[in-house]
Amino acid sequence: MRSICSLSVGVLALVACSHAQPAPARAAAPVIAEAPPPPARTPAPVAAKPAADVAPVSVYFDYDTSELSPETRTVLQSFFDQARQRPDQDVRIEGNCDERGSREYNLALGQRRADTARKHLENLGLDPGRITTISNGKERPRASGHDEAAWRENRRDDLVPVAGEVGVSMTAAEVSR
Repeated sequence: MRSICSLSVGVLALVACSHAQPAPARAAAPVIAEAPPPPARTPAPVAAKPAADVAPVSVYFDYDTSELSPETRTVLQSFFDQARQRPDQDVRIEGNCDERGSREYNLALGQRRADTARKHLENLGLDPGRITTISNGKERPRASGHDEAAWRENRRDDLVPVAGEVGVSMTAAEVSR
């Protein structure tokens, strides 16, 4: 039995020795990972310039008429071009007259003048909801005097941009204007 045991131990030792041992691990060369490329730089968004405010303008009329002259139509076109860029600004058109004629007549003429300019702006494409009209008649002259130069200056529509909704009460500064 002893010989079987020693034979068994010998076989086991032989088997254990014959089993291939793994070769010692070689030191692997350090892997140098390339740094990932930096993220693509997107240009900073350019802040859109706010559209310029609509500049107030005046258009002028001949004596006792509300017809638009070619010059007046050109000024209204420029005003429309500005107003189209600022849909947040509404427009007030103030019709004015010279001192000749009765108060009632001039209030009516000033309203016709304001309505004519309004209609022209609407025909160009301005939203009617953005426009309000008022007649000052002869109550707010720009030029004092009783001659043709003063009268010519006072026969006008003033187109005034207003912030906010049309029809909202005006500030004290606007009323005293």
